[in-house]
Amino acid sequence: MLPVVALVGRPNVGKSTLYNSLTKSRDAIVSNLPGVTRDRLFGVCRRGERPFMVVDTAGLTENEDALAKGMAAQSWQAIDECDLVCLVVDARDGLHPDDIDIALRIRATSKPLLLIINKIDGVEEHGANAEFSRLGIGATLMVAAAHNQGIGDLVEHLLERFPASPAEEGMDTGAIRIAIIGRPNVGKSTLVNRLLGEERVLAMDLPGTTRDAVRIPLERDGKRYLLIDTAGIRRRARVEDGVEKFSVIKALQAVEESQVVVLMLDAQQGFADQDAHILGEIVAAGRGLVLAINKWDGLSVRERTQVTQRLDWGLGFVNFAKRLPISALHGSGLGELLKAVNQAHRSATKEFTANELTEAIGKAFEKHQPPMVRGRVAKMRYAHQGGRNPPRVIIHGNRLTGLSEDYKRYLENSLRERFKLVGTPLALEFREGTNPFAGKVNVLTERQKAKRRRLMKHVKR
Repeated sequence: MLPVVALVGRPNVGKSTLYNSLTKSRDAIVSNLPGVTRDRLFGVCRRGERPFMVVDTAGLTENEDALAKGMAAQSWQAIDECDLVCLVVDARDGLHPDDIDIALRIRATSKPLLLIINKIDGVEEHGANAEFSRLGIGATLMVAAAHNQGIGDLVEHLLERFPASPAEEGMDTGAIRIAIIGRPNVGKSTLVNRLLGEERVLAMDLPGTTRDAVRIPLERDGKRYLLIDTAGIRRRARVEDGVEKFSVIKALQAVEESQVVVLMLDAQQGFADQDAHILGEIVAAGRGLVLAINKWDGLSVRERTQVTQRLDWGLGFVNFAKRLPISALHGSGLGELLKAVNQAHRSATKEFTANELTEAIGKAFEKHQPPMVRGRVAKMRYAHQGGRNPPRVIIHGNRLTGLSEDYKRYLENSLRERFKLVGTPLALEFREGTNPFAGKVNVLTERQKAKRRRLMKHVKR
């Protein structure tokens, strides 16, 4: 499971700015007014070699009103659930009595603790470090989150403190890890039970029955799988109690742990905003994807047509994924579902040679060249693979930064068609060649001028 890092501290010390910097997002609202963050916000940091979860929390204060108490309860709940607490303080404000109280309370929990001194831009670092050393926290890092200063060092430090990933600890690497994700009560546990042929997980009509991620091995037709049944992900406005919120973190962790995600949609409920949010997390993680439209058997022909039209409209940005109608209750479509999972896994982990990719890119370029920019056309020299799950293709050439998004999508679709990639995102990275003499011309010229001056002096003598 992904480690969980909680960002805690007084209001307006820059926790939300730090959260956005770590997750490379704008999910957290940033304001100079204290108390803007009133609830826990969670995301994934992928800036280092391994991902980890980040939780932004409301500021802790001594205010006694009901709202402040509720916000503080959410923050302390995040501390209880996390693997590492990052106490964020403000270098410009200096050491505050609330900082001391918060540090003492965190120490009482025996949680691993890291002190992050934020807003160090324009502040004398040695003085700030000495002032906050009174907190007695040995591990201390200085950052300026608003300017991305020190974030790389922070990520490296956090990764050093986290345990090895599940694969490194001996997880069955031969099994395809499948996370089953979806809103509450779409039939995730029913699907797991049907695949296993027995009642292994609790399945009820009440939403929220599954509160944690459950991992169950499965062997079918000579292939090994690890099914990860997760709690339903709700809209943040409907995620109320602490257990439900931690279930969301568990579900997002399951996505990161998996190789293929089966996103279950309820055909009778259709496609909603929270489904789009879930899809965004899956695509951001780069996992293989299969869309399972459950409870299909309960629809009339007219209703199926309407549902298909709505899904065509809502799922356009993941048209690489197979969409399969199933009935988890009666078992129809499950054979095709596993075939789609296998295909998505093959596509996501496929290996390419540089010759194959260079040839495919060259043929796509010959078939349809990009429009000229300032009278010149881009040139693609060669391509090679840069990673798997998802496949990453690195294309080298000249004038590639001017390629339009439409042309990049054309190249992506060409590669999908050429290599029959189904059920996986495909990442394209463009790199331009550099002039090895760049930056050296002026130096050579100055040397030549100096030599010429020496020669002229010699001639004059």
